[in-house]
Parts: sequence; C-alpha cells; structure tokens
Amino acid sequence: MGNEDEYLKSEIVLLQYSDASFKSPLSPLFIQNDPSVNITEQQQDEEFPRDDWLPITESRNGNAYYATFHILNSNIGIQALMLPAAFLTLGWLWASVCLLSAFVWQLYTIFLLIRLHESVPGIRHSRYLFLAINAFGKRLGKVSTLFPVMYLSGGTCVMLIITGGGTMKLLFNTLCDNNFNAHSLSGAQWFLVFTCVAILIAQLPNLNSMAAISFIGSVTAITYCTLFWTLSVKKGKVTGVSYTTSLSKDHSFVANITDILNAIGIIMLTFRGHNVLLEIQGTLPSNLKETSKEAMCRGVTISYTLIAMCIFPIAIIGFWAYGNQIHGGLLTAFPLFHRHEVTKFSMGAMYVLIIIHCLSSYQVYAMPVFDNLEIKYTSIKNKRCPRLMRTCFRILFGGLTLFIAVTFPFLPSLSALLGGMTLVPITYAYPCFMWLAINKPRAKGVVLWFNVALGCLGMLLAALLVAAAVRTLATRGLKANFFEP
Repeated sequence: MGNEDEYLKSEIVLLQYSDASFKSPLSPLFIQNDPSVNITEQQQDEEFPRDDWLPITESRNGNAYYATFHILNSNIGIQALMLPAAFLTLGWLWASVCLLSAFVWQLYTIFLLIRLHESVPGIRHSRYLFLAINAFGKRLGKVSTLFPVMYLSGGTCVMLIITGGGTMKLLFNTLCDNNFNAHSLSGAQWFLVFTCVAILIAQLPNLNSMAAISFIGSVTAITYCTLFWTLSVKKGKVTGVSYTTSLSKDHSFVANITDILNAIGIIMLTFRGHNVLLEIQGTLPSNLKETSKEAMCRGVTISYTLIAMCIFPIAIIGFWAYGNQIHGGLLTAFPLFHRHEVTKFSMGAMYVLIIIHCLSSYQVYAMPVFDNLEIKYTSIKNKRCPRLMRTCFRILFGGLTLFIAVTFPFLPSLSALLGGMTLVPITYAYPCFMWLAINKPRAKGVVLWFNVALGCLGMLLAALLVAAAVRTLATRGLKANFFEP
C-alpha cells in the first residue's frame, strides 16, 4: 500500500502542470501556466481542464508494447511503396545514401522529442503543438506549428479516406471482374463506406483503448509491405528492366534538379508520425523513479527495427524487380505486371490488408483533433465532455474529412507540396530548434551547432521541396477533378 501511495504522489507531481492545463490554441482565450506560480489542485480543478478528461491523456496505463503498436500503425504507410520510384531518379548509390540519411535523421529527432516530453520538471508535454508554443513562445509557436500539426492530423485522415476508399473499389473490381451483373459503387460512395466504418471504430474513448486496433493495423502494414517485396523476389525481374537513371541530358538543368528534389521528397515524406509521437508518449505512466521516456525509447527501438525491415527491402528489391518500369510505385507496378500470375484471392488479400491498415491508422491521426475539440469544450464548460458530445465531435470530424475527400479527390497529387510545407519541418527541423530553445546548450558547443545546422538544413529542404513541387505542378498540370473521385 505504501508503494502505491508513493507512486500516486509522484504521478500527481508530474501532472500538476501538464500541457492539458493550457486552453485550446484554437481559442483566443489561450492561457499558459507559469510553473513558478504555486497553483493548488483545487484551483486547477476550477480553472483548467484536467488530463483525465481528455482522450489522449484520459488513460495513462500504457506500456512500451502499446507505444510500439501505435508507432508502427502511424509510421508505416502506403507512401513506402513509392520508394522504388525515388531510386529510378537518384540511382542505386545516391538513393541508398538519401534513404539511410533520412532514416537516421528522423530517428534522431524522435529521440529529441521523447526527451522534450518531460524536459521541464513538473510538466508533461503530451501534445506537439503545446511543446512548440512552450519552446517558441505563444505567437511564433502557433504561427509555425498550428497549420502543419492540424493538417498532418486532419489532412492525413483525408488521404486515408481517399486511399482506403479507392482500395475498396479496387478490391471489388478484382473480385468481381468476371461478374457482369456486379455494379461497383461510385468513388464517393466507397469513400462514404470507408468513413462510416472509421467513425464507428473511433467511438472508442481514448488512445490507450485503441491499442488493439493499432496492433491490428501494425500487423497488416508489416504484412502487406512484406508481401509486396517477397512476391516481387519470387516473380523475379520483369522483362526489359533497366536501371538507368531517369535523369537525361536532353532535359534542362532546372528540370533535372526538380526531378532530384522530387525524388528526395519521396524519401523524406516516407517517414511520418512525429506529430502524434508526443500524444503516444502521453498515454504512458510516469513517476519520479521512472519517467515515460524509458518505456517510449523501448517502443521506438522495437518499432523502428521493424520499420527498417519493411522499408529498406521495399525500396531496394522494388527497384531491382521493376527498374525503369516502376512509375507509380509498387501498388501500381505489381498488379500491372503480375495480375495474371497472382490469384484473385492473393490480390484481394493484399487490398484487404491495406484497407484495414488505413482504417486503423485513421484512429491515431484523428485522436489529436478529437483531443483539441474536447480541450476547447472543457476549457469553456470546466467539466468532462459528455459521451453524447464526444460522439457528435467524432461524427462531425468524420463528415468534414469525408466532404474534403470527395471535394478534393486529387489531394494525393498535392502531397509533395503539402508535405514540404508541413511534414518536413515538423519531422526534420522543429525538434532541433525546440531542443535548443528549451535546453539552451552551452554556447559555441558542438551539440548546439549540430542542431542549428540540422534544423536549418531541414527548413532549407522544405523550401526546396515546395519549390520543386510547384514547378512540377506548373509544367505537368493538375487534374482537378472536384467532386468526381
């Protein structure tokens, strides 16, 4: 009993000034607590929302395995199947160097974020946005981080609806291609089916309660990634394969540079999930003897070992098997060349795995939006969000993402542009600057200049990737099929 009391006291100390004590950054009533001011627990109850009211931090009984499931579910994605296309532009050597560099770089920023989660005694930063505001200040933190974080949550959910709904249509067409009486639903209707299932799953109360969903999502993601590269090995190289780079002397210097930057963008955008990393860590218990950092580090180590075992074979073997015929990535190339060599059941199973993973991943990326809506509600009402209101928030969000997906079904064509504006700074640059702002390392030290250089390089690459994406859209055009998915 004594050990339990000691644990509870240490947990209260760490949670006394949680970032859930801040009002919603979407609200003009934003308030940031000053840890130097002594606020009693009763005053905090009266003035600020409590952690145990909110879906991210409502349950802190997670563990390293739960963190592993959430990280795998959110970080592995369909974008990994595009990696062989980057090899076509950069060639074997430079593509391998860029892929390894991006992997190590984003892994380094992950460990920075893990350390920043409880970098200040008495504060747990369980939300990326609040950590940025604490590091950069109220105005700069909101200006630099609000749009990227909200887009990477809501925008990713829209992308998952487009991908999942489109894959449902492919599954139907694959299984019913000889049944002339079978009529497929329209693209918008498939989007609606996917969204209804996703919102039904989203009724689970908090992020910790979705551990089983994330486990299923991580298993399906690893399975379909493994199937793509193992079946590519089994089928062997396609006829007439060539490994000559797509760069040409006939193209202008600017055109070749644009293609190189687009290929680097494919590699950098493969790694995602930093915007939900602190939220995942926020589900872990913490006390004065062992903080959440230890369990989170174990979860990251396990998950990224598995991610590396998926991503590197997909990139290398995918390019080996299809070479200069990989345009569109493995999801396009594999059915194109092996449709008649693979049974309907096998192709259908791969599509089912992708759909299940999209449904699971939707839950993790939607959770920060649900959490922020409830922070807004609790800061106004000063009470827990009722179950009916929570359900309404989630249905409202599902309807909004569905409307955007149907309105802008060409959004994946803008992924390089939007990813350069949002994902690259959030993943590769901001963690370095936040670590410098909060920890204030020794002036003129190696660590300081290393993080400054890394952060500036990340921002430079973000700007270059945006410029390259804009030029590509200007030269190749954009099929803006509004309301016609």
